[in-house]
Amino acid sequence: MHTVVRSAGALGLTVLLLTAATGCQADEPSAAEPAPTSPATGTGTATGTATGASAAATVLATQHLDWHACAAPTTAQGAGTAPAADWQCATLKVPLDYGKPDGATIDLALIRTPAKDEQQRIGSLLFNFGGPGASGVVGLPAFAANYASLNTRYDLVSFDPRGVGASATVTCLDDRAMDAATASDGTPDTPDEVKALDDTNAGFAAACEHNSGAVLPYVDTVSAARDMDLMRQVLGDRKLSYFGFSYGTQLGGVYAHLFPQQVGRMVLDSVVDPTKDPQQAALGQAQGFQLALGDFMKACAAQAGAACPTGAGGDEGTAKVAALLQQLDQSPLPTKQGRQLTESLAVTGIAGGLYSQATWPALVGGLTEAMRQGTGDTLLQLADALNGRDPQGHYNNLDAANRAIGCVDARQRYSDQDVQQQLPQFRAASPVFGTFTAWGLTGCTGWPVPGKTAHPEVSAPGAAPILVVGTTGDPATPVEGARTMAQQLGAGVGVGVTLQGEGHGGYNTGNACLKQTVDAYLLDGTVPADGTTCS
Repeated sequence: MHTVVRSAGALGLTVLLLTAATGCQADEPSAAEPAPTSPATGTGTATGTATGASAAATVLATQHLDWHACAAPTTAQGAGTAPAADWQCATLKVPLDYGKPDGATIDLALIRTPAKDEQQRIGSLLFNFGGPGASGVVGLPAFAANYASLNTRYDLVSFDPRGVGASATVTCLDDRAMDAATASDGTPDTPDEVKALDDTNAGFAAACEHNSGAVLPYVDTVSAARDMDLMRQVLGDRKLSYFGFSYGTQLGGVYAHLFPQQVGRMVLDSVVDPTKDPQQAALGQAQGFQLALGDFMKACAAQAGAACPTGAGGDEGTAKVAALLQQLDQSPLPTKQGRQLTESLAVTGIAGGLYSQATWPALVGGLTEAMRQGTGDTLLQLADALNGRDPQGHYNNLDAANRAIGCVDARQRYSDQDVQQQLPQFRAASPVFGTFTAWGLTGCTGWPVPGKTAHPEVSAPGAAPILVVGTTGDPATPVEGARTMAQQLGAGVGVGVTLQGEGHGGYNTGNACLKQTVDAYLLDGTVPADGTTCS
């Protein structure tokens, strides 16, 4: 279970844990100007049945949502921080298997806060925060301040996708076993170490099958996209307005492919490249995190001089970090928790510190502790944040859902021999992250459920314009993925916007230009020129 990051990064979780156009008929709204809807009561009527939807799903589209005050979340992300009084929660019933529409249903957890200006209300704006595996029920209240301007005219709505959080939860290892798995050697150097990694992966897969085997075949992205269209109907929206980050861009692209005529105003930020197989995506992430590490070290040297633990940065800094990891592979560092900082946890912690410039100071402190003081407390804290572990030692199901969704989506499986053949390429891409990322490819080997597709299908001819946002310094979803996504969506559909900056999640950086561009699109329907750049 060794991946440096989630399939597309767990947007904002590190920060969170450390701080806690075509014309249409007159009676049909255009995508650039969604028709205002009455405040969502949960009794919206379906406005048509999209491909693959069923009679049973149509019946489910008339269900009533019982919105009520939210309880405090119990997952590791934000545990104990109840949303404010204006946050409402509900449960949506969806088919477990859309291929058997009259069969079993599962419950999806939803959260919303109503639009502040009811007279100017556009409708619902649905959020997905990535992972896959990030809880929207936890994430939306945590980051809602970033979307205050959008909340004037939209109900902000998010959800735990199937398999995630409180929605048909995928459960695998217990907390003690998760501690052992996240700390275990993810860069095997000997046959015995390779076998140990294989055994760790096999144990994780077996636990998932034992605890959640009934839902594992049905947590795929296509099913989640169908859930979103059912959600749209129940919320009473003619078109889907959507803001997806990281893996949420893949989910949004798949939705646009399945339901192009239902796309309203859609923003895809920090974009997963839909054309890359898992090996290509992992290599791209190794390169992306190495680029972000270089930018971090350059800034550290400029600000701290000789006090910077990575020196002048560049090759010198990379060598220092690589030497630290090599040392940890043999001799883990102690922490105040009594746990040890292993090489795997250190790589995860360094990656976690690169998701946002807001966590760069913590990364400076963590590397200083490890390199100069011989302790691993801050890097361990960064790793725990990315792994979904709270200070009490409880894990959310981020890793379990991430593995389950990724493995049922992608049909590719990689052997130890495949990885060993690719190691030189990965190490060339990143002396720090390459080996760890390459061995992460074995995470789906032996998974109890076969993968469904070679890559996600996102072509969406006839859909309204979709904003596709990429950030030049994004470590988890390199900017090239946004350009590819825009092309794959189709001419006149994908509208590329580039932020010249650092971090994963461009809109959430607060960049004024990007915020103005996205807000004008979502609030007023103003589509920017393709190729717009903000800095």
